Amino acid sequence: MKIFYAVQATGNGHISRAIELMPHLQKHGEVDVFLSGSNATLECALPVKYRSSGLSLFYSKCGGLDYKKTWNDNSLLRAKREALQLPVDQYDIVINDFEYITGQACNIKNIPSVQFGHQASFKSANTPRPAKRNAFGEMVLKHYAPATNYIGLHFESYADFIFPPVIKAVFRNSNPTNNGHITVYLPAYKQSCIEHHFRSLSHIHFHWFLDGIKQVERIGNITFYPVNNSLFNNSLISCEGIITGGGFETPAEALYLGKKLLSIPIRAQYE
Repeated sequence: MKIFYAVQATGNGHISRAIELMPHLQKHGEVDVFLSGSNATLECALPVKYRSSGLSLFYSKCGGLDYKKTWNDNSLLRAKREALQLPVDQYDIVINDFEYITGQACNIKNIPSVQFGHQASFKSANTPRPAKRNAFGEMVLKHYAPATNYIGLHFESYADFIFPPVIKAVFRNSNPTNNGHITVYLPAYKQSCIEHHFRSLSHIHFHWFLDGIKQVERIGNITFYPVNNSLFNNSLISCEGIITGGGFETPAEALYLGKKLLSIPIRAQYE
């Protein structure tokens, strides 16, 4: 069987999950990955055959969306052109982890596909929303990556097509410890924006995973780490708690390991 797997690369969570799932998919056939997006920093150990800058969200220095850069660096015309050229019709199954171009390609060519991931869970009206719904946000969730079938991931089964989070084997097979440090992964925040907050808590040791860091270096109460799967996994397994964004994969892993969790959602990002 030939499998087309579209992976959203606007962040590292989708890539991390795809790496975990890849051996299972490869048991059923040949897998070609379409990696789409501009914001991922994680080294991609995937069989990538197609690559695109896709449609990506960009963030400000201090935890919000950068609307100007998001608007300027994305092109719907280019995405539509790429959708026309994407050979989704040459595959037996198309799996789409919330990727725009693949959704449009399947729509244009009338190819069945499966949207897989956390965003797919919002296909159910029972999946929790904010008390005040955002019409544009709901429209994006519904139409950004259209599919003919949906397999959602969430913390509860709000519908029969929604399943629990994918937890990496490294966590399932681990024996969590508490070495007292706090792991930090906040890709929407630059170092200059929040470092002084961590410095002021001099009695706490932070493991801070930052884009642009090339090697592990401790300065005062902060050890800076490059964004690396293995290093992050070890830090999370042995931490007291984690400070991270409002995504899905990392909070799910922290909860599974029984870690304290402080989540800071990106401002103005509806999902």
